Amino acid sequence: MPTSFTVVPVEAQGEGRQRDGQQRDEEEDEGDERERGAGDGNARESSPFINNAELGRGNMYEGKNMALFEEEMDSNPMVSSLLNKLANYTNLTQGVVEHEADDDSKRKEVKGPRMGTFIGVYLPCLQNILGVILFLRLTWIVGTAGVLESFIIVFMCCACTMLTAISMSAIATNGVVPAGGSYYMISRSLGPEFGGAVGLCFYLGTTFAGAMYILGTIEILLTYITPNAAIFKVTDVAEESEAMLNNMRVYGTCIIILMAIVVFVGVKYVNKLALVFLACVILSIIAIYAGVIKSAFDPPDFPICLLGNRTLSKRNFEVCAKFTESNNETKTTPLWGLFCDSPLLNATCDDYFIRNNVTEIQGIPGIMSGVLADNLWSAYSEKGSIVEKKDQPSVAGSEDSKMSGLPYVFTDIMTYFTMLVGIYFPSVTGIMAGSNRSGDLKDAQKSIPTGTILAISTTSFIYMEFLEVLTEGLDRVLLVRGSGREVITIYS
Repeated sequence: MPTSFTVVPVEAQGEGRQRDGQQRDEEEDEGDERERGAGDGNARESSPFINNAELGRGNMYEGKNMALFEEEMDSNPMVSSLLNKLANYTNLTQGVVEHEADDDSKRKEVKGPRMGTFIGVYLPCLQNILGVILFLRLTWIVGTAGVLESFIIVFMCCACTMLTAISMSAIATNGVVPAGGSYYMISRSLGPEFGGAVGLCFYLGTTFAGAMYILGTIEILLTYITPNAAIFKVTDVAEESEAMLNNMRVYGTCIIILMAIVVFVGVKYVNKLALVFLACVILSIIAIYAGVIKSAFDPPDFPICLLGNRTLSKRNFEVCAKFTESNNETKTTPLWGLFCDSPLLNATCDDYFIRNNVTEIQGIPGIMSGVLADNLWSAYSEKGSIVEKKDQPSVAGSEDSKMSGLPYVFTDIMTYFTMLVGIYFPSVTGIMAGSNRSGDLKDAQKSIPTGTILAISTTSFIYMEFLEVLTEGLDRVLLVRGSGREVITIYS
């Protein structure tokens, strides 16, 4: 097979190879110049999405010509470099990050000292839980529901708040507790749906609690401290409730305006006096316990007038008797004139008044009197019923006897178990007072669960002790009458 060969001299082969090498070197240099954007008229490619802190250098995509970077692939692969730049991406200009970090450090430095568990959570919860229900309505609840059902009511309400505190503690210890209080903590942990529902209920509960405390303040003020300060005054007992309602409207509006001014000026002044207010509450509780101890050895003289087994209100008479003896002469008392049409002995009187005797009993007989057995069971009643003493001898009168205008003690509302639970439950609320200060706590994850649970345990013990105190030496008639406010006044 014919074959043609071309003989090239050795020197020519060397010169050709040298020329090819020089040509390749020139082509590589031109390629490098084009890569550097030297005079080729093409703009350099850059992207804001592949960036790092060295934005001023104008980095380009790496690896456009794989052959030129074969030596760098082992130490700096293309994928890892891309991911690294994406992870460090920022849209801030150079120096902004450092400026914000410096501002944050300054804010942390000027921030005041943070509170611990005792001052930041325990005492605020204690102050918010111990409220007006303890002093105004607990005695009435015990007298109406009895000892056993009162313990059930208190246990149910305290157990409900304890379970709530445990759930809140689970949220608080599940992550970093942010500043913003209970609503912020719950909404960021459980989602906006749960947070919105809880926030709405929390707002309504706080609003009604404020109204409850205002009304309790006015009731104590006008009933015991300064009765003459009442704007609407009446002489008829039947119109007393309407007058008290109007007084509460006027004084309540004034107190709300005062509270709005305090909030406008700054709540920090109220926070400074929080410990003083809590000390007043604790001293009131201690005074009640001191009165109970004193009455155990020396029971006070607090007589209650009864007609048969019906309780009488000493508003229009002083002597609890039908007749008095003076100079060997029998005279009728003002009580006689309330049930009869004339002060004469032959006057026409109420049938129940004629058939039953008037007696006096001690409202505070003492611990050793055995009155606890009489207070064990409930005594629910309808609205407008007469407050009666159990096991007291009584003779029934005629059914058509009119009781309007007579000095009996009547119940103002109908009572039953679930209604008493609803009245008492606000007394155990206020457990969010510590978690609402989450931004001021030194260690919120530790302080919120510990302080809240300790506060609930302390107040539950106080309520249980109050039930024991109120039922060991007090007669039920005294507990029920006047919503039980007389008990606190006598003991204090």
